[in-house]
Amino acid sequence: MLYKNKKILKIYIPLLTVIILTLALFVTGCFKKEAKKEIILATTTSTQDSGLLDKLIPLFEQKTGYKVKIIAVGSGQALAMGERGDADVLLVHSPQEEEKLVEKKAVINRHLVMHNDFILVGPEEDPSGVRNTTDIFEAFKTIAKNKALFVSRGDNSGTHKKELEIWKGAGITDFEKASWYQSTGQGMGASLDVASEKKAYILTDRATYLAKKKKLDLVILKHGDKTLLNIYHVMQPNPEYIKGVNPGVAKLLNVDGAEKFIKFMIDSSTQKIIGEFGKDMFGEPLFTPDAGKKENDLN
Repeated sequence: MLYKNKKILKIYIPLLTVIILTLALFVTGCFKKEAKKEIILATTTSTQDSGLLDKLIPLFEQKTGYKVKIIAVGSGQALAMGERGDADVLLVHSPQEEEKLVEKKAVINRHLVMHNDFILVGPEEDPSGVRNTTDIFEAFKTIAKNKALFVSRGDNSGTHKKELEIWKGAGITDFEKASWYQSTGQGMGASLDVASEKKAYILTDRATYLAKKKKLDLVILKHGDKTLLNIYHVMQPNPEYIKGVNPGVAKLLNVDGAEKFIKFMIDSSTQKIIGEFGKDMFGEPLFTPDAGKKENDLN
């Protein structure tokens, strides 16, 4: 009897081992398959604060079966994530910085998606009289001359880069050390809250301002300059570039998911949604759809 039991054990132990290994491989395969159904989207706080992603992401997920993990940071941080391979796809608004990554071949498949504009907002009483200035550069000169309180995001975002570009164009230097210049290091929504509380001037994208307008004591004082165009592109990290930077990370990139997201963003049906988003709430769309256009065509 003992011999018989030993014989049975000799037969069943290898069989059990095979079954366990097969199950382990199956479960691991399922997890890998499931993991590939998620993409990481690095985007800007202004895009998130506008509410547009709340409209678009569920549609993308329903259409493709992919789940989207959104990381909303400044454009500079989002682009850095893309260059490291820490995100699968990027939706950002810092064209000059984006082009640097294109030249390095760090990102590929870059497409124009939409635009709105930057606006200068401040207290209704407008203590520096920027309403009466001829353009955005004179407005910034006037703020500096009067040492009027100005709030900056100071977070290396696309909005922050645009603000620095305007100060430079206005010929103003050393403003970052001035007591009237206050940097929050936060996103657009939070920075608008600070400016509203302090009755300060601030450069913002129009979409976030309109989305928060009812809770702010700030009005639009300057807008319309072509300098203030706020242009959004979608793109993905180049797997070949990431392989050279971090081979381990390159293997984790969800290339298929990124490609599907890019196609979704420039698809005509999505572009139509973008062009209508905000009309019902604000009486005007928050973005102008631009897929298929060139930057020089925008105004």
